[in-house]
Amino acid sequence: MATARRPAVNRGSRPAPRPPEGTPPPSELARQARAGLTGAVAIAHWAAAEHGAPGALSDEAAARATEALGVSEREVRTDWDRARLIGLIEHHAGTTRPGWRLQAWDRDDSAVLRGWVALLDAWSLACPAPETAEPTAVAEVVEAVPQLLSLLQLSAGPVQISALLDMLRQRVAELRTERCEVPQEVGEDREPAGGAASADDAKDAKDAKDAKDAEDSATLERLLDWALDALSSVGALTVREEPQEGPEGAGSAAEDAKGDRREAELTALGNWAVWVKLEQICVAAQSPAGNIEQHAADMLRGCAGLTPGPARAEYRAWLAARPVGSAVVELIDAARGDDALLRGLAFEALRVVGAPAEPNVRAVVDESCLRPYALLWLAEHEGADPDEALEALTREEATWLWVDTAAAISDHGEGPLLVRHLESAVQGTVPALLAEVRAVGHPRTVQVLVALAAAHPDPALAKAVRRAAFQVHTGGA
Repeated sequence: MATARRPAVNRGSRPAPRPPEGTPPPSELARQARAGLTGAVAIAHWAAAEHGAPGALSDEAAARATEALGVSEREVRTDWDRARLIGLIEHHAGTTRPGWRLQAWDRDDSAVLRGWVALLDAWSLACPAPETAEPTAVAEVVEAVPQLLSLLQLSAGPVQISALLDMLRQRVAELRTERCEVPQEVGEDREPAGGAASADDAKDAKDAKDAKDAEDSATLERLLDWALDALSSVGALTVREEPQEGPEGAGSAAEDAKGDRREAELTALGNWAVWVKLEQICVAAQSPAGNIEQHAADMLRGCAGLTPGPARAEYRAWLAARPVGSAVVELIDAARGDDALLRGLAFEALRVVGAPAEPNVRAVVDESCLRPYALLWLAEHEGADPDEALEALTREEATWLWVDTAAAISDHGEGPLLVRHLESAVQGTVPALLAEVRAVGHPRTVQVLVALAAAHPDPALAKAVRRAAFQVHTGGA
């Protein structure tokens, strides 16, 4: 697929962005990340020494880890979950094995920082919401948190909790408006029997609305505390009491709610991570195609003319602007379309997503049009070298992928590329390739063979390919 891409368009030069003034160098940020994740690294090394620890941490395994590491069982389970989210350990076929990031942890600062950012992205999984919280309210708060983090980063200093709570209320109201959740006033569709009844109904409706608003406000306040505690636990921010400024300040604080006396501020790691995400969004927003605003299929079309490096940057920016789960679903839906080039690009974008995309990729392994791509993705995700990942495919699956790639080239590339693609087939001879291509049943087989015959300079070979195309078209063996 890489050979089918056209050279990158000239976007003009843009100087490399510089982090905000005062941001520590990457080596210091990585040191801070390592210092906060020593427990997760320790449990990952313990799991590696177990030689196939069970995929789920059973009570018996947790007890062994507690004894081996000298920490509480609660700390063991917390560190286990974080090691999974960071990528220090991976689950495959019911067992746990060390992830590639564990091997690079002590020597690769960029791997450490990417792992920490993955933990930040999964803060709501690292510290689950209270069991009594309503799932819809939790989802609203999780979706609103990136805006709160942006406010903290742009403020370049501490922000009062009351200001964060106000923004949270506004964002949740916007989300409900987008879902067309218009509150219905009590009694608005019926005529009251008299003036006294009307006044009573109005008072009851107002009391009910006030009670509902108070309940919503209290719920959001509790969930904001949960989000701040979770983000603090992963090292993204700190929450502290606002310093008193004297008798007047003390009196005012006594009159305010408890949350008004506190303030939050991003740590150096949190400030850097949010800046990186904002910068990715800004870079994508400045692109001629405006890929960040597009659906997955249109975004992939906008990246079709880019070389792999700039395309990956576009994928990262697009992913940074939306929840990972919905982004993965969009990419897989785009891969199911008729455009073979988008199919390949969608799985390139899923490689940028990494581990969070694994369940969705495994779920499509049985879909014929996605199976070869999914198997290659999983093989590379499990540590196979990209040049050797084709070994994960059967001969038939490799042939199907060859035809699909040829379809992408014929739609978006040039004749010489299609001729060169002929040389990449796993079959040793053209007759063997044609026989297997005709048998594999790809829906674009005829078009691919016709395009190959038109592009190939050898008249004899072109004639054989045209004959094969005609036989497939007429249903011949």
